Amino acid sequence: MPTERYDLIVAGTGAVGSAALWQAAQRGLRVLGIDRFPPGHDRGSSHGRTRIIRHAYFEHPDYVPLLLRAYELWAELENARGEQLLRQTGLLQVGPADGFVVNGVVESARRHGLHVEALSADDCQQRFPAFRIPPDHVAVFEPKAGFLHVERCVIAQAEEAQRLGAVLRLNETVQSWQQRGDHVIIQTDQQEYSAARLIISAGAWAGQLLAELDIPLTVRRKPVYWFEPRDERYDADQECPAYLFETLAGVFYGFPRIDEHGVKVAEHSGGEAVADPLTVDRYDRASDREPLLRFTAAHLPGVTDRVLGHSVCLYTMSPDEHFIVDCHPDFPAVAFAAGLSGHGFKFAPVLGQALVELAVNGRTDLPVEFLSLGRDGLSRPSEPSRRDS
Repeated sequence: MPTERYDLIVAGTGAVGSAALWQAAQRGLRVLGIDRFPPGHDRGSSHGRTRIIRHAYFEHPDYVPLLLRAYELWAELENARGEQLLRQTGLLQVGPADGFVVNGVVESARRHGLHVEALSADDCQQRFPAFRIPPDHVAVFEPKAGFLHVERCVIAQAEEAQRLGAVLRLNETVQSWQQRGDHVIIQTDQQEYSAARLIISAGAWAGQLLAELDIPLTVRRKPVYWFEPRDERYDADQECPAYLFETLAGVFYGFPRIDEHGVKVAEHSGGEAVADPLTVDRYDRASDREPLLRFTAAHLPGVTDRVLGHSVCLYTMSPDEHFIVDCHPDFPAVAFAAGLSGHGFKFAPVLGQALVELAVNGRTDLPVEFLSLGRDGLSRPSEPSRRDS
């Protein structure tokens, strides 16, 4: 079989990969996406119905300009598709006054002139009766935050890319790649492809395709549950926001009821290390539910212990819990994103744009330098994540 040739190949078409396909197709490139799973699948990191999106980023203020661009691109995709992908329910974030969440939100808002509302525990209790706030905690509410319909977003990006001419090969696994002259050769379990440029956006499998870089990535198993609420306080239609709590037991987050599946609850901190993403245990465990039920009993008093849904997703952690977005140091025609550390989905379209520009032009005007491979901190052992979904 003759080798198929493309301007650009994208290895992995989850959130960031499907975004890169869309961005490349918009630029008129002959682009191919390869994935062992279909868009919107539940085997990796981009499923579970909802993901938080927000401006005032407690992880680091340098993410905010990327978020502003991400909001623009999500709106562009919504307009192209004629469907709502982002819903602004607002986001309530709660923690101790000396904690990292609320202080990080306030600092990002201050530095970038973002609107957030500071609330005392009493204020919060009166305004959001669905939640129970410890009296020594404080809160911030970001009205322009909300959530993305995660599977619909991935499918929309992939379908829009195909509408613009991108080719998508599914049920096919990238096994290896190598530079050969002025082209990159990609070998799958079915055939060989050639391209002038390559983007690696393989999520939990990125470490396998970037093995020579020896990036210490850790894949973590993250169970997610939907519980039945007792009343309408937890409905998005009743102005219940998405939420994130920094507690002594860990960082917990979730979403209001948007459909029959109930209130979504998950722990963002911790997580069991996974040796092989293909064989991760996806069963419902009592040990997974117990910390979530302790959290709901303490902070979501109207949520019952009746399970309406369950899922397991994967976080791929970098040592410092920040993304890694760069060109390969030995092969500048290869750009990659890895180690999104459980807080990357909201950035998918802007990371897709950055990767296409890095692969094609060798540079991007988007402010991603702080996410480069050469930064300090990538050699430290990974710690359990404290960041949001």
